[in-house]
Amino acid sequence: MSILVYVEQSAGKIKKTSLEAVSYGYALAAKTGEGAVVAVALGTLGSNELASIGEAGAAKVLHISDERLNAGVIQAHASAVAQAFESTGASTLILAKSSLGDAVAARLAIKLQAALVSNVVELPRLEGGFVVKRSIYTGKAFADTTITTAKKILAIKKNAADQKLDGAKAQVETFAVAIPESDFASKISATERATGEVLLPEADIVVSGGRGMKGPENWGIIEELAKTLGAATGCSKPVSDIGWRPHHEHVGQTGVKVAPTLYIAVGISGAIQHLAGVNSSKCIVVINKDPEAPFFKAADYGIVGDAFEIVPQLTAALKAAQ
Repeated sequence: MSILVYVEQSAGKIKKTSLEAVSYGYALAAKTGEGAVVAVALGTLGSNELASIGEAGAAKVLHISDERLNAGVIQAHASAVAQAFESTGASTLILAKSSLGDAVAARLAIKLQAALVSNVVELPRLEGGFVVKRSIYTGKAFADTTITTAKKILAIKKNAADQKLDGAKAQVETFAVAIPESDFASKISATERATGEVLLPEADIVVSGGRGMKGPENWGIIEELAKTLGAATGCSKPVSDIGWRPHHEHVGQTGVKVAPTLYIAVGISGAIQHLAGVNSSKCIVVINKDPEAPFFKAADYGIVGDAFEIVPQLTAALKAAQ
């Protein structure tokens, strides 16, 4: 038996969250003795990019090169991955939790008659069964779920698995599938992508600003700090609602939910809706001149003071350290 990992790509690059899923699969294989990890990649990808998946822990990569799969048509992806799962004789399918991954995983659970657990945060416990720990209630609690079926699908939460970086290049094989035309009945006519040097959903560090920034003309200090850290920029909902920043930067319960290694909140009070979108961050730093701001209760580190003084000093110190 083997472990199959479905990896996602964007513009010909494998997503970091998918590489984390591959590394989770590698660790799971070592724990269960299920054999080598096989990744399945869909769409137009270069040979070097495919082989690099091995560095995260995959021994082999099955490449389904149909360019129609570049657009992420859900039913077509599900059909292709199901065929790869059956062909490899896999018992477990692993993927990153994402908007596309969630939709594909749900269809695969039906196609494969497999149990599906999403938001997985740890390797399973094997004593007395296959028990998976998952995040619930937007990260405020955890639940243990026991899988009793032979086939399993695990959707891994971002940053829940450390990405392996020292593996060998993977063997790449072309994998032919038969996808019915009916699976392409729905077409993605246009995609509006977020812009920026680092995209919010994939960012390891996020710097966000709130109404404490007083206006869009002051966002330069947020962007400069983010650039220095190699971070993505975000904002609170009120900031995007009044048009200071684009809506794709809105972080929160009704916006983008993030789970970076480091989240820096500047001039954000910390409403419950915003906290729900960031409480999976490994480390939260809050900068606010109001010592009673609710965000300080959720922060790992807090700085009480004027952001217009603190942020430029922090940026300067980071540049000096670099």
